[in-house]
Amino acid sequence: MVQICMASVQRIGKLNPGFKGSQMDWIDNDGLILVSNNTNFAFGFITTQDVTLFLLVVIHKDTSTVVWSANRDSPVQNSDSFVFDDSGNAYLQSGGVEVWSSDTANKGVSTLELLDSGNLILRGRDGSLMWQSFSHPTDTLLTNQVFTEGMKLVSSPNSNNLSYSLEIKSGDMILYAGFQTEQPYWAMGKDNRKTINKDGDGIVSATLTANSWRFFDKNKVLLWQFIFSQDTRSNATWVVVLGEDGFITFTLLQGGSSGPSSLRIPQDQCSLPAACDPYFVCYTGNKCQCPPALPSCKLETFPSCNNTKNPVELVNAGDGLSYFALGYVQPFSRTDLNGCRDSCLRNCTCGAMFFESSSGNCFLFDQIGSLQGSNEEGSGFLSYIKVSGTGGSDKNVGGSDKKRFPFVVIIIIVTIFVIFGLLYAGFVFLRKSKKLPESPKEGSDEDNFLEGLSGMPIRFSYNNLQTATVSDFGLAKLMTREQSHVFTTLRGTRGYLAPEWITNYAISEKSDVYSYGMVLLEIIGGRKNYDPAENSEKSHFPSYTFKMMKEGKLKEIIDAKLKIDEEDERVGIAIKVALWCIQDDMYLRPSMTKVVQMLERLSPVPPPPTAPQLGSRLYSSFFKSISEEGTSSGGPSDCNSDAHLSAVRLSGPR
Repeated sequence: MVQICMASVQRIGKLNPGFKGSQMDWIDNDGLILVSNNTNFAFGFITTQDVTLFLLVVIHKDTSTVVWSANRDSPVQNSDSFVFDDSGNAYLQSGGVEVWSSDTANKGVSTLELLDSGNLILRGRDGSLMWQSFSHPTDTLLTNQVFTEGMKLVSSPNSNNLSYSLEIKSGDMILYAGFQTEQPYWAMGKDNRKTINKDGDGIVSATLTANSWRFFDKNKVLLWQFIFSQDTRSNATWVVVLGEDGFITFTLLQGGSSGPSSLRIPQDQCSLPAACDPYFVCYTGNKCQCPPALPSCKLETFPSCNNTKNPVELVNAGDGLSYFALGYVQPFSRTDLNGCRDSCLRNCTCGAMFFESSSGNCFLFDQIGSLQGSNEEGSGFLSYIKVSGTGGSDKNVGGSDKKRFPFVVIIIIVTIFVIFGLLYAGFVFLRKSKKLPESPKEGSDEDNFLEGLSGMPIRFSYNNLQTATVSDFGLAKLMTREQSHVFTTLRGTRGYLAPEWITNYAISEKSDVYSYGMVLLEIIGGRKNYDPAENSEKSHFPSYTFKMMKEGKLKEIIDAKLKIDEEDERVGIAIKVALWCIQDDMYLRPSMTKVVQMLERLSPVPPPPTAPQLGSRLYSSFFKSISEEGTSSGGPSDCNSDAHLSAVRLSGPR
């Protein structure tokens, strides 16, 4: 049996196995669980930018700079827990699902430590290093952190869901844009700002030391050095951050403030993949323009490889242009312009092509970002963009297209006039010929027949709404004229209010999730959530559903009128989602966003916890008291004798 310690006293330096804590447990310490011995770094929970969810991170305390994150792409609730169990495994769990793990179970781990360098480590019983955050960076590198071949920095996605990555590959450090096929846009080997540049077999590691970035080969020989600041203090703490804009920046974390270096990678804005929108040209001074050869940069993109019947064509984007990836990738082939163009047209994945006349190099790309303008006359590449069209030949703006343009416009205008004329004529005809059927009068044979059917809703005339009184609605419809009840406390729809309305807990959006779950459960079962006429365990439908779900008897839950196979996966998903929504503990209920994702099968649906006991007790007590009271002749009922009972004696819709 695993023992878990849940104390909320902030720890210094290290944690021992048998630890468990959530952000709520450490709220008095701003969610921070563990602090390094020099107090420069801390490990714990921080909020996301929208202050709704939480990340498990290592931060620099004075500047609140995040230097490592366990779950950047999967934030959790404030009730979700970080666990360092007795097996030596450290993990973050959310609603029973493991979001992140160190995968060190049963490997002899003895302590979790936060070093003065900002490195979070798991140490073995013999003092050996079993796991470290420095080997699993997110988008940041710290001073003395070794970045090696096989590691990767990945930026947060930008507004267009494009992210960037940094890797050491093939003896060089390279930046990539995360298109459908990764495209490089910078390499340290081609950066002319290096102060040391030796020949060798290529680099395999890089380390941030003082004010420089140093690059070493497999024999740990220094090949390159990149100095990014004139601050030569040896004890200064610098961080390298790959931002969502694609730039690498260098920032000094010192004395309660942070200051960025003026140097950044790459050197200028137009070297970025998304300096401008796709197909736009970036010029010096960060000026973006649509190429003059294109009528609009919002082109109809070419069809996918699954739809090869639609014709495509190549649009000449203009001469003298360049593209950020051309200096870092190998050409597709060496040919002439027609051969390069034909290669792109025959390749269903080709979205753009660039041809260099001087060398015959042909480059093909499945997706492109912004283009680059050339400052030299006659330099650059011939650029073509593939779009949907009427044929396979390339076209330019002008020539036959200009001659064809007026005829196309005339045809479109005439077609629009004909369509609107027909629609107007049809509207006039329908307006003259259509007669609304006379509404049935109150007390008609139709009303009498429908009111005699069992289970039909109460019918009323809309004319009566003008003089409706409170006695016409709510619980007045649930009692005979000889019955009465006095309500002195909370009012609402019986059976759908979350327990926190009754137990004085804080009300939140999770209270509405409870109501939604109860409605969803009633739809699935085709019955009310509580039936006082039922004397068996079926009377409280939620509790009965929990039991049947546990026993695997879904057929007992589903409305018999629904022609649905109980083996249908959607049935189990809908029932489990409903049971998650009606948990007594509001922190166990998912958000409505999560509910939608689970119902659409975009997110897994784990088995819900055990049946809620509070709701079952409350509603059982309520209906039992009603059955014992029977009817009264107008005397007030004692609704305040029990706090719980009072809270669930509710009116109908208001």
